[in-house]
Amino acid sequence: MKTAINFNRIETCNFSGFKIYPGHGSLYVRVDSRVYRFVNSKNKSLFLQRKKPAKFDWTIVFRRLHKKGIDETATKKRSKKTVKVQRSVVGASLDVIKAKREQTAEARLSERKKAIDAVKEKKKAAQQKKAAEKKVHQKNAQPKVSKQQAKGFAPKAAATSR
Repeated sequence: MKTAINFNRIETCNFSGFKIYPGHGSLYVRVDSRVYRFVNSKNKSLFLQRKKPAKFDWTIVFRRLHKKGIDETATKKRSKKTVKVQRSVVGASLDVIKAKREQTAEARLSERKKAIDAVKEKKKAAQQKKAAEKKVHQKNAQPKVSKQQAKGFAPKAAATSR
């Protein structure tokens, strides 16, 4: 009677990258409880010597780095050519955006200056209005009184020592 091999548990070698089928290979458990699986003692020995698998031409890592055994057709990917599309933004239509793009630098600077001056004027007017309101409030304002004084508490007794 033949026994069926369970191929669901195929592991990969931590050094070479080869497949480890059930019943093959060995485990190495480090002090920090990290588990490493190896196909054979050669891979385990090289791993323990701290050799780089990318330097051995028979490892999967080396073959990937040096593009070995990959079909030329599989590697070439079709890239979509980007098409530049201009759309209008929420604040401005496409015509306005194009007009701004075609403006000269001097025109842009003068427009910016006008906008800045308008903002400054607005700020100045707001400050003047606030100052006028403050003056009106100061005339009508009563002297400042703390909550304790307003409730009618007696003033604190002054310290007599020293």
